[in-house]
Amino acid sequence: MPEQESELTLSKEAAAAAALLAEKSVVEMPAQEPDQAAEEAPPVSRAEYDQLKAERDQLLDRLARLQAEFENARKRGGRERISDREYATANVIEKFLPVMDHFELALKSSASADQLRSGVELIVKQMEDVLRQLNVTAIPTLGTEFDPRHHEALGSVERTDLPDQHVAEEIRRGYMLRDKLLRPALVRVASNPKQISE
Repeated sequence: MPEQESELTLSKEAAAAAALLAEKSVVEMPAQEPDQAAEEAPPVSRAEYDQLKAERDQLLDRLARLQAEFENARKRGGRERISDREYATANVIEKFLPVMDHFELALKSSASADQLRSGVELIVKQMEDVLRQLNVTAIPTLGTEFDPRHHEALGSVERTDLPDQHVAEEIRRGYMLRDKLLRPALVRVASNPKQISE
């Protein structure tokens, strides 16, 4: 935020310098129709003219410097945003590296199918813990009412044990990041003929 304030201050100073420059440039006599200009503006002495020209040059120099400072601040802000994004990505990747290590150990293992299954279940639990640390939660599906904002229907199945338009089967789990939908859950929706006929 301080950076935005400095950019705002720079642009205000640049605008003020431009306004002063516009006021001071009125003093210079236009090359066309000198008689008209002499009638409209009061005569200016050479010393006043030189002083106003020097002020104008100072303002132009100040304006150029402010524009350069503003451009540098804008570029610096862009670099900092990229750096922050890279830092956040590295932080997330670091949390998933132990999960990757456990998958590699499972692949190298010569255990039985049941042992591998229980190992993979532990890895999935570890993955869910990492997602929970990152404020990512699974969207509840089975038995809940179908919600098109969070569920994507792949089809319907006829079921009498579930209310109509409730999720009967989860094909792919959906996830939320706090209140933002990352991916909708892919589900099949129950179609209860008893409720439809009533």
